Amino acid sequence: MTDDTTAPISELSYEDARAELVEVVRQLEAGGTTLEESLTLWERGEALATTCQGWLDGARARLEAVLDGADEGADEGEDDAG
Repeated sequence: MTDDTTAPISELSYEDARAELVEVVRQLEAGGTTLEESLTLWERGEALATTCQGWLDGARARLEAVLDGADEGADEGEDDAG
């Protein structure tokens, strides 16, 4: 994870975004921050969660595309055999 929590979220890998999100949640749960700090952490956490979900959705779409391609190839093979 990068040490700079002000790094643009769009530049973070899934792993870095997830690790930072875990840290944000830890800090919020620990308390001891001002209202303004808590709000800033919350907003960063929301953005990190959205980024992580985007990575997961992209991975799911790629996997489904590969599986759909494999299914189409199998279907074509069955037509040729019959």
